[in-house]
Amino acid sequence: MAQDPYVRWSFEAAREPARFGAGEVDGVPGTEHAVDADGTLCGIPEQRIVRYRHLFVAHGRHACPECRRQVAAAPSQPSAQERLHDRVVAAAPGSTRDDLLSALRTGAKVVRWIDGPSAGLAQYYVKLDELRDGAEAVAQALGAAESVGLAQVDDGPWRFTVVLPHDGGRPVVARGPQRP
Repeated sequence: MAQDPYVRWSFEAAREPARFGAGEVDGVPGTEHAVDADGTLCGIPEQRIVRYRHLFVAHGRHACPECRRQVAAAPSQPSAQERLHDRVVAAAPGSTRDDLLSALRTGAKVVRWIDGPSAGLAQYYVKLDELRDGAEAVAQALGAAESVGLAQVDDGPWRFTVVLPHDGGRPVVARGPQRP
């Protein structure tokens, strides 16, 4: 997002347009609809929809006009920084958590936010030996659940790692130096 260099970054300024899944009516190809949990925004029930594996494109030439209108009127959504901030607030108090919250409030880059099997996330994305603060807690959180959320945030020389338990437990925050 291009931003005026004289305007400070804020959650409000970083809000994103609403996003919806895409789909078509089963057996009636040619019109793409915006889909939420109940069906299309224009009122077609979920049972009649075949979902696509991409987001609805309101300016697409096959976009349903009513879905297009509803998407344009939908309220904006919080940025990744704001959504993660709201989750990290529940983490155990400490300087690492506080530094991450501060970094998120100033627009630090959320470089990864994924869900998956804990063992795979640990193997491919978390280098416990590189974490300076919170490595033990991250290892415990990854070992305590079969599946978790994992977020990583870059801020200056640091990469913060956040384990987000799916069971509603407290997020766990660690940090280590960014890799070159």
